[in-house]
Amino acid sequence: MSGLNSIGLGLVGDIGGTNARFALVDFDGGDPKLIEPTSYKGEDYGQAEDAVEAYLDKMGVRHPDLAVVAVAGPIEHGAVQFTNSDWKLSEDSLRRAGGFRSARLINDFTAQALAAPRLAPKDLRQIGPHQTSGEGDLAIIGPGTGFGAAGMVRRHGVETPLTTEGGHIAFAPFDEIEIEILRILMQRFGRCSIERILSGPGMEDLHMALAEVEGRQTEELTAKQITEHGVAGDACCKVTIDRFCAILGSAAGDLAMALGARGGVFIAGGIAPRIIDLLEEGQFRERFESKGRLSDYTRAIPTHVVMNPHTALIGAAVAMTPDGKAAIS
Repeated sequence: MSGLNSIGLGLVGDIGGTNARFALVDFDGGDPKLIEPTSYKGEDYGQAEDAVEAYLDKMGVRHPDLAVVAVAGPIEHGAVQFTNSDWKLSEDSLRRAGGFRSARLINDFTAQALAAPRLAPKDLRQIGPHQTSGEGDLAIIGPGTGFGAAGMVRRHGVETPLTTEGGHIAFAPFDEIEIEILRILMQRFGRCSIERILSGPGMEDLHMALAEVEGRQTEELTAKQITEHGVAGDACCKVTIDRFCAILGSAAGDLAMALGARGGVFIAGGIAPRIIDLLEEGQFRERFESKGRLSDYTRAIPTHVVMNPHTALIGAAVAMTPDGKAAIS
């Protein structure tokens, strides 16, 4: 790859609270294609720019033309303070680090929204009854290091992503157990958002809170351990994952109604693919549909888990095209 000409090349990135993913894009052709997607652990680098430079060094590329990087957090004046890490990044510092002619930051779930309509069936796994996605608007949500949420408005063949901070809306308990979970988390954090439960750190807090509600002892585990043990059949961890999936279903249904996402809901992020069988077997879809007088509304909406780990890179590549730039300008 060291002989690759930088003319007609761009860099796309997806930087979250845990991982930083990058790829090159040849945007001279009609449909942008990812070249050598590579993932790095954020903890291995002092700042985001170091990870960008490491990827360009690996690829042997100097001064690509453009960069579009999807980032986890609200972007203000061309800069982001990452929600779930100490990193900061600006379009100016990104441009200097890679020697780009121009560089843009977009929200990571804006990128997910741009990718969602372009995903192939192999990239998705439908949860619930088989339904064909219509032409309506979309919702894209995702539990990972945090909880992201975005919409995609589709009108007369024009797609416009809607950037939101929907992961920070308040958690709404569904039953007595969840009311007790809310009490416990409010004592610890004050206000309790969806992200306080539907994220990696949130799963860890949910695990301990459930044990307290049920009056049993349990050891503190990481989200990775909880998912691995639960999928392997550990009863205590499976209780946590089952409750996580149920709450995710409620939140997904609420956001589908709030965004008018009659065309479908896409669940991105790193957690859902790892618990996909339990998500399908559990109460996710039942809770998604359980909306009282609006149950018929949510019952007609298809829900999909995004299995492709590079969808934010695909969305960043879409943003690099003239149509993508127009959609999110």
